[in-house]
Amino acid sequence: MFQGETAVTLDDKGRVSIPATHREAVSKLSGNRLVATYNPFEHGCLWLFPEKEWEQLRDEVNALSKAKTVHRNLQMKLVGAATPLEPDGNGRVLLPASQRSAAGIEKKAVLLGMGNKLELWSEQAHLAKIRETINEEQITEDMLDLKF
Repeated sequence: MFQGETAVTLDDKGRVSIPATHREAVSKLSGNRLVATYNPFEHGCLWLFPEKEWEQLRDEVNALSKAKTVHRNLQMKLVGAATPLEPDGNGRVLLPASQRSAAGIEKKAVLLGMGNKLELWSEQAHLAKIRETINEEQITEDMLDLKF
């Protein structure tokens, strides 16, 4: 289970270091194997899944009918772009240049633990998202039962 927010820096080769707080979970959950892909719902973010979590999602997404454009778009962004990653001895993973470019992730980024996955946000996209507030019209029925 991943949680927490960490400011990270990508090196000149496009590698990002998985924080020590998450390395044990990555090793335990996936035998040190991750899969990087696009966040199909929000620009400026890549998703990093432990391999087993990824395989389950991949199979669910691939099972969707190819007759619907939205399904094909989801399959393209998630499955078509999926890239296996394995942290090196220093806990770094090399992110594909195409994914970094499309998400606008440059030197500075933010890594978020989001339960079953990690999210890697461009610094600017993360700041913009965090500054957004949830207004009354956006509150769902499911949210009403939360105890803040």
